[in-house]
Amino acid sequence: MKFLIASDIHGAEEPCRRICSLFEEGGYDKLLLPGDILYHGPRNDLPASYNPKAVISLLSPLASKIIAVRGNCEAEVDQMVLPFPVLSESAVIFADGKTIFMTHGHIYTPEKHPSGFDVLISGHTHIPMLENIDGVLCINPGSISIPKGGNPPSYAVWNDGVVEIRELETGHVMKASR
Repeated sequence: MKFLIASDIHGAEEPCRRICSLFEEGGYDKLLLPGDILYHGPRNDLPASYNPKAVISLLSPLASKIIAVRGNCEAEVDQMVLPFPVLSESAVIFADGKTIFMTHGHIYTPEKHPSGFDVLISGHTHIPMLENIDGVLCINPGSISIPKGGNPPSYAVWNDGVVEIRELETGHVMKASR
């Protein structure tokens, strides 16, 4: 399986446009969105190119290929305008012999999550992470719109169980599992 993982879009049109282009060009099976798709939230500054309606238009044609979960900024109105489910707190994905638990990261974290999973995918912190913690591969792709911790905008790629976190603009691999 090949997944593109992008978190914390926060309604930013240009980073979303880049992710959609990468998805279309890269032969991915699914686009995984661990939350905070349309709204920037009261704790974040308005991201550059903030345009939630454009983000809706960009993601809607990919609806059948998207698996998304609810972030702390998602609201019921978001489900009214997006043609794919966005209000589940988590998703379970089976790929490449692994059981993946995807959540936003504000309730379940790398330090506190359900047992019985091989992989945890989360966002929320806007800081890229790729670490094995107590036998669980923890993936946080960072944020494509409002990166934190001095990091560039970033996303992750899952390709047959190998994970890379990449810079959004250059595709440079920041972290990789092997």
